[in-house]
Amino acid sequence: MLLKNTLAAVLLAGAATAAPSTPNTLSKRSVDFSWGSEKVRGLNIGGWLILEPFITPSIFQNLNQSLGIVDEFTLTGKLGTDAAYNILKPHWDSWVTFADFQKIANAGFNTVRIPIGYWAYGNLENGETFTPGAAPYIDAAIDWARGTGLKVWIDLHGAPGSQNGFDNSGQRLDKPTWQSGDSVTQTLSVLQTITNKYAQTQYQDVVVAIELLNEPLSSELNFDELKDFYRNGFNQVRDVSDTTVMIHDGFVTPSTYNGFLSTSDNNSQNVVVDHHEYQVFSNEFVAMQNWQHRQLVCNNVASYASGTDKWVVVGEWTAAETDCAPALNGYNIGSRYDGTYPNSTYVGSCADKNNIANWDDDMRGDTKGYIEAQISAFESHTQGWVFWNFKTETAQEWDAFALLDAGIFPQPLTSQDYGSICS
Repeated sequence: MLLKNTLAAVLLAGAATAAPSTPNTLSKRSVDFSWGSEKVRGLNIGGWLILEPFITPSIFQNLNQSLGIVDEFTLTGKLGTDAAYNILKPHWDSWVTFADFQKIANAGFNTVRIPIGYWAYGNLENGETFTPGAAPYIDAAIDWARGTGLKVWIDLHGAPGSQNGFDNSGQRLDKPTWQSGDSVTQTLSVLQTITNKYAQTQYQDVVVAIELLNEPLSSELNFDELKDFYRNGFNQVRDVSDTTVMIHDGFVTPSTYNGFLSTSDNNSQNVVVDHHEYQVFSNEFVAMQNWQHRQLVCNNVASYASGTDKWVVVGEWTAAETDCAPALNGYNIGSRYDGTYPNSTYVGSCADKNNIANWDDDMRGDTKGYIEAQISAFESHTQGWVFWNFKTETAQEWDAFALLDAGIFPQPLTSQDYGSICS
């Protein structure tokens, strides 16, 4: 039976939630960031405050499969707030720890990008079946970041009605409905809550950017309304401080935003465009050879990094050359690479792609070379990069920790075993 959130349940969830404990050994360190001269080198903390089935498939596999739970929206909708909270709370408490932040810092990264959904702040309206309670964990992450010298980029990853229809927005849909009704106003209300706290000057030693919205699917949205939303969100931040504002490119060329929220536009300052670069989400991409993936990195970087009047950061990218990670395309949806995705053609088996222990020397070398090519291109043409993701349960092409442990992710981060790839 579909159970709706009730006010009592929401209040109960909010009251019961507490951020995980922080070690007493933490000491504040200056982590101010020099945009324009210092490169962002970061990891995404995905699958924590918004579930993603491909990052933590066990959460979904352990549920009654007949219920059709594929995202956080259906998790609460099918189980109810209390049952969903009892699943989410242990996950929030354990998926990310201070030790993870130590590992990130020790590997040479300087930034963590933390996705969160609007419902974490309890801004729910009729029919919105989500479970609040994740918001306090941002504070824990900020404490950990201060204690390890990392910077935090707060990313509003899910908006009411979904801005893209992807499960990583919290609600998997055929197309986004974010611009329907008062959803945009509702989103701005959540951003106001985030901004009123984290754009304050006392957080500027650690919170170096607030991203207004992740991956709005502009091809399915009114672009002028999207820009109006960006302007309103920018103004909210500027009413508080000069904290850097991040706008996602909406899957159009970043130069499309030239003249918008730039110095020529009411002297707007400290705006960065977030671009995401993946080579796995089409039949053509997964059929490419490793050298073709690397060559495309080199050939394509100028198209999104040149000719812009704002800084560009590649806020998501991966070591994966296939879409073999289970549930990457959605829970219970197959892969293009092995032909199990609708309207795809078999390229090869996914059997060994997700476990580094099964990779031969060629795949290890190819993957390392692909990572190096991307880092080289991003370092030379943009203001930096943030790899997706810091860890996963089973998808090791996407797992920075597993790649680091296997000696595949470069150490130091900008080292190149394969020489100058993009020359």
